[in-house]
Amino acid sequence: MANWSVTPENFQFVAKLLHEQCGLVLESGKEYLVASRLTPLAQKHQAGSVDLWIERVRDGRVNNMAPEIIEAMVTTETSFFRDLHPFETLKKFVLPELIERRGAERRLNIWCAASSSGQEPYSVAMLLHEYFPGLSTWRVNLAATDLSHAMLERARAGRYSQLEVNRGLPTPLLLKWFRQEGAFWCIDDRLRKAVDFAPINLTRPWPSMPMWDLIFLRNVMIYFDNEIKRSILERVERVLRPDGYLLLGGAETTLNLSDAFYRVESLPAGFYRRKSSR
Repeated sequence: MANWSVTPENFQFVAKLLHEQCGLVLESGKEYLVASRLTPLAQKHQAGSVDLWIERVRDGRVNNMAPEIIEAMVTTETSFFRDLHPFETLKKFVLPELIERRGAERRLNIWCAASSSGQEPYSVAMLLHEYFPGLSTWRVNLAATDLSHAMLERARAGRYSQLEVNRGLPTPLLLKWFRQEGAFWCIDDRLRKAVDFAPINLTRPWPSMPMWDLIFLRNVMIYFDNEIKRSILERVERVLRPDGYLLLGGAETTLNLSDAFYRVESLPAGFYRRKSSR
């Protein structure tokens, strides 16, 4: 069983590591989170407790543990068609508008940042296939990125438990786009191959990328401090097309962080555009 506490010194070590490596803010009072999420690592390395294992990492007796600690600590909460309203808005307003605007180019670039185990980009892929069949003749670049290599591997596999497909995925779509293999559901290869998964640490320099028509940046900036939020939004402005859309989570905003964006009040669910598009 886990010891649900860690010493202040060990907690501060983990908190500092997370902030320096990936910008995540771990506030005081989350000692239990460190203990619960690092217990499997302590057990894997045959330490008597999380505290003993962190002390080994701190004094160098266990090397190169930063990636494993980060993998264990990052939040991976997600679900299919999460919160529903953003996807309804995409279907009814945002995607029809973008498709009309891009009619001459016949190209659409969509980026799901912080995609975790893949439910968000696969939800987008299902939406495109179900409601916009005309895009089958377009060049659609649907990219999904995450900090966690373990989550990216899960996402590429497209294999989900009964509990995961029960969360937000309508039964007709489950039966149409998944096949059951024992206790798991595997996503159709047409969708799996439609999404390009790659690792990106949003707080570090970004690789070369296209200009995006639509960027999902949902429920990730809540874990960063304001300085990092501003830095990410500055980069988003540089890679979002002037008439494209940025989608944030329900608890997120660009207010007091960036003057480059405005919220589209006529659309529910947190859609933003660059002010230069006005």
